[in-house]
Amino acid sequence: MKFPHQVVLITGASSGIGAELAVQLARMGCRLGLLARREELLKQVAERVEAAGGKACIAVCDVGDAAQVAEATRRVEAALGPIDCVVANAGMGWARKRLEFDAAATEQLVRTNFLGMTNAFFAALPVMLARKRGHLVAVASLAGYQGLPQDAGYAASKAAMRIHCEGMRIELRGTGIDVSTICPGFIRTPLTDRNEFDMPFLLEVEAATRKLVRAIGKRRRVYNYPWQLWWLIKLGMHTPRWLYDAILGGQGAKMQAGRTQKYSNGLDPRS
Repeated sequence: MKFPHQVVLITGASSGIGAELAVQLARMGCRLGLLARREELLKQVAERVEAAGGKACIAVCDVGDAAQVAEATRRVEAALGPIDCVVANAGMGWARKRLEFDAAATEQLVRTNFLGMTNAFFAALPVMLARKRGHLVAVASLAGYQGLPQDAGYAASKAAMRIHCEGMRIELRGTGIDVSTICPGFIRTPLTDRNEFDMPFLLEVEAATRKLVRAIGKRRRVYNYPWQLWWLIKLGMHTPRWLYDAILGGQGAKMQAGRTQKYSNGLDPRS
């Protein structure tokens, strides 16, 4: 498949899906702007990009800070040229116990997952609008379709990404700018490595990223995968609420029994 974009900016590029996406796109000859907070890991990804035949520009920033993202985007444009595609991939999850609520941690989830996306999109949009072409891609989650016990904040942040992209897609019709929302299920990354509960239809990061690349290349409006898990979620969406609550309540207890806290501050950054 010939990839339609030459210059791609990826947030959360230091590990997981973002790092793998950078390498796969490098093999297709793309120039990559790599944004994340962890400079040493970014440098390692940049080396892999160069080895794969691509060109990389790294920029250390916190995606939750609009000014930092805007400055990083300008650096990428100066080094690589106008950005054709933004992949808002940076995200984090919160491993918490039942009935343990933390407003600051939830705010950080929303700031990284949702506002991190809008910050990246808005930083690139002026040039895209002027050029009358571009592609905005959000890596959301199948979790954004249903409320989940002990992961309500994460699911809500991903739902916000999905709904915001839907509105942007309609608003940008006729401008030459496409908007894609990618909603994967469980993928083996540092974000899911902490999970000690069953993750149905778990995908390896390389295979999952290949599907992501194809979806971007086809400019899919929404892409939900793997299909098996998506159909289970669709079934859940049509399940009577009393039954859904009972099933998920029992599942929440199982999750709590199997969950361990692997991060000292309760947050697992993927940016």
